[in-house]
Amino acid sequence: MFLFLFLAASALLSALLVIASKEVVHSVIALATCFISIAALFIMLSAEFVAIVQILVYVGAVVVVILFGIMLTKREIMESEKR
Repeated sequence: MFLFLFLAASALLSALLVIASKEVVHSVIALATCFISIAALFIMLSAEFVAIVQILVYVGAVVVVILFGIMLTKREIMESEKR
């Protein structure tokens, strides 16, 4: 019971951090934490296949989100170094 409550709370907290974070990298790390927590909940439900597929599919999606987020956002740090 304690493990379920911990995983549910971490999934909810990391989902809120995805929305509230202003940095792209922090948001993606929180998103990965949310996916891992939900996959652990699937394992607790004896749905191992769903958990493994979720991790494999969404890890690829998170990598793509990181790449597009870094490539498409303007970074003030990089602009100030050019001056």
